[in-house]
Amino acid sequence: MTESLLNTRITQMLGAKYPIFGFTHEIDVVVEVCLAGGIGVFGGTRSTPEEITEALEEIKSRVGDLPFGIDLVLPKNMPEKNNREDIEAQLPDAHRNFVDHLYEKYDVPRDNVPGARSRFVRSEEVARNQLDAVLRSDAKIFAMGVGSPPEMVGAAKEYGKFVLSLVGAPRHAQHALNAGADMIVAQGYDAGAHTGEIGTFSLVPQIVDLVAGKVPVLAAGGVATGRHIAAALALGADGVWMGTPWLTTKEHNTSPKMLNQLLNAGSNDTVRSRSDSGKTLRMIKSAWSEEWETEGNPKPLEMPYHDILVGDLLGSIGRNEIEPLMHQPAGQGIAFFNEVRTVRETMDTFVKDATAVLDRSS
Repeated sequence: MTESLLNTRITQMLGAKYPIFGFTHEIDVVVEVCLAGGIGVFGGTRSTPEEITEALEEIKSRVGDLPFGIDLVLPKNMPEKNNREDIEAQLPDAHRNFVDHLYEKYDVPRDNVPGARSRFVRSEEVARNQLDAVLRSDAKIFAMGVGSPPEMVGAAKEYGKFVLSLVGAPRHAQHALNAGADMIVAQGYDAGAHTGEIGTFSLVPQIVDLVAGKVPVLAAGGVATGRHIAAALALGADGVWMGTPWLTTKEHNTSPKMLNQLLNAGSNDTVRSRSDSGKTLRMIKSAWSEEWETEGNPKPLEMPYHDILVGDLLGSIGRNEIEPLMHQPAGQGIAFFNEVRTVRETMDTFVKDATAVLDRSS
């Protein structure tokens, strides 16, 4: 048995020990994934340009020359300006009233502090400023979680970034290839956060066939054990993209109440819902998702209107730990994580189990 079985195009291209990407919003987790031989990716879409700069500088100072990246969500048809008042003026009264009802029904404090989704409007203006911060950084990898704008792909490549595009369907992969992406992340239905309609085991081989070796492919969605990593390589992927495994690690800043939910969650305890951002997103089931699905209640608005509609409420729910409404983006692989471990322990187990499977089949 040898770890060289995990030596793929990705490890050779990026200089990482293992072809395991760890996506997270926690700087400490990014750092530990990198130090354990993987490739940490910081989720920066809800960070200001200044915060992105600070986060990437800190990561660089702690990981040195090890490869790391940042992920931004860049959907089409967003407003041009970061103007919250303009968005609020277009929110329907029925939706405003429903949000007021949720405040009252669950005794959520109105602390008038913006949440992560309402600190600014997801807009072309913000996206450009975030991109500028990424381009000026030492991050080697730029991942696009939603959307692959050709002008942004081109700009990143001009600055020497390695561009990844997350896709949920073959047509999205073709768009990403046309835009110039250096790697495709085939993210299946199982995945946490924004995800599509096609299961991972159906999607990955389709994307592998479509790219025909032109660029490496990562498998994402339900990848939760070393066996999954070995299976991803058997499907033709060159590595994996993982987000859910880090939610229950010691280094992740998860509140005790939310951590308890995650540790006790099975695959059936997740749901795809538009109630968080306006786009379909897999998360832990809660009264939050149930309220937005109840017949007679308003349906979620489109992004970014839904962000601004519910952002302050979601922020207060998290800060005040309103347990029935608390939820967390998470994939169906959450079923495999029922104890708190360090990132290093988690990575070591992935590598040990994946190499054992690959060694038996070689």
